[in-house]
Amino acid sequence: MSAHVYHSSHAPEPVGPYPHARKVGNLLFLSGVGPRKKGSTEIPGVTLDANRNIIAYDFEIQCHSVFQNVKWILEDSGSRWENLVDVTVFLTNMKADFATMNRLYAQYFPDKHTQPCRTTVEVNALPTPIAIELKCLAVIDAP
Repeated sequence: MSAHVYHSSHAPEPVGPYPHARKVGNLLFLSGVGPRKKGSTEIPGVTLDANRNIIAYDFEIQCHSVFQNVKWILEDSGSRWENLVDVTVFLTNMKADFATMNRLYAQYFPDKHTQPCRTTVEVNALPTPIAIELKCLAVIDAP
């Protein structure tokens, strides 16, 4: 099996020992993507106390940031937003954040004929103090 790993020059550094994406055949598997910015531990839209506990967050800002990070990883890996075929959305507060995520998701995927499949699940926590993470699968167009 031939595989290639990708590290985006635009997306935030992974928080563990894994690449941003891995290509197998014409499929591109993205590792979990959060809203952090490259070169920073700050999380857009999140205010932390001295112990790094969340005291306030703007979920909409996090959504825009995570979607941008996914776009950068796709582009730096030879794919594009329109090539997404499956998205898993991890939320830490389904009740509070699902409607906002769903509204913004619809804006990022307006064409019902090309929308990727999607699963949304609530999780107790994510590796960093974020409220959303995306796990994506895309195709890479043949050259």
